[in-house]
Formats: sequence, C-alpha cells, structure tokens
Amino acid sequence: MTKLLKFVLLASYVDWTKGSLYVSLVSITASPLLWNVVARNEYRNKTLTKRMGARSGCTALGVTIFVAGLYREVLYKKALHDQAQFHLPYGIQTVAAWIIFGIGNFLVFTSFVALGFYGTYLGDHFGILKEQRVTQFPFNVLDDPMYVGSTLCFVGAALWYERPVGLLVSLYVAFTYYVALKFEKPFTNMIYENRNRSAKSKHW
Repeated sequence: MTKLLKFVLLASYVDWTKGSLYVSLVSITASPLLWNVVARNEYRNKTLTKRMGARSGCTALGVTIFVAGLYREVLYKKALHDQAQFHLPYGIQTVAAWIIFGIGNFLVFTSFVALGFYGTYLGDHFGILKEQRVTQFPFNVLDDPMYVGSTLCFVGAALWYERPVGLLVSLYVAFTYYVALKFEKPFTNMIYENRNRSAKSKHW
C-alpha cells in the first residue's frame, strides 16, 4: 500500500516539457468533441444522411470514432513511455493492472453488445432510434458503463507501464467524459422527447 501511495504522489512530478503528453491530452479531448460536433450537425442538417443515407453515415462516423480511439491509445502509450517510470510490486504492476484493465474492457464490450453498433455510435442523431431505453447489463449497474470502462483502461495501462503520469491522464479522461456527458445526455433526451411528441401527435 505504501508503494502504491508513493506511486500516486509521484504523479505530481511530471515532465511537462514532453510534447507527447500534450499530444495525448489533445487526442483525448478531440474524441468526444469530434463525435458531439458531427452528431449534432447530423441531427440538425443531415449532412451525411443526405450524401450516403442514415445507416451508412452512422457507420462512417462509427468507423472514424473507432479508428480515432485506436490512435488515441497509441498516443497515450507514447506519452507514458516518455515519462519517468516508478517500479511497482508484482501484485500491483501485473495483477491489479490486468484486473482493472480487464474490467474496463469488459464494461466497454458489454456496453457495445447492449447498445448495438448504431446505439453505440450515435445512431439516434441519424434518426436510428431505440424503441425503448436500454436497461440490461451493464446499464442496470452503471449509468455510463462505456465511459467508466474506457477510463479504467487508462488506469490499468498506467499501472502496467508503471508511469505515474498515467494516473493524471486518467483523471483528465474522466473529467473529459464528465464534461461530454453534460452536453450529450440533454441533447439525446431531447431527441427522444421530440420523437415521443411526434408519435403522440400522429396518434391523435
């Protein structure tokens, strides 16, 4: 526990001169910014839908988000390796790291299964709406399991590579998702409220 505490405290000693750290932070910021801007534009202007159809447009956005996410992980790994290493006991560096990383990936994967491709990649902004709210696991345990899982993956990688800076980056990831949700949830709720009002007016 003392070793882990020292690891956390060392997170305050970051080499701020490394450009890779800033590039990683920018990529983390850019991901939710990208999908929020593109998806909101799609809802309002149907830019992609008019050119390739709703499902093809959503697929294109989904593939872009997925590839951008992979590149974000590459940049994060580069940022970690450019920073100081702090050796941890085997139980933390390997066992705990893999448990946290495994739980993170499990939450991301099960969220994807529950939502489906279009549900995961903002299909509702393209007019591809769910009939009802997803309540199966892991959404019956956490409100935003995919974001929680993604954050845990960052934490697990920080422990695995024994880089204290990774914990700071993980905190930034959590903050970025928190801010993103402040914009995403109200807008998504508005989409479904509009759908329900439209359905009621047609019924009457």
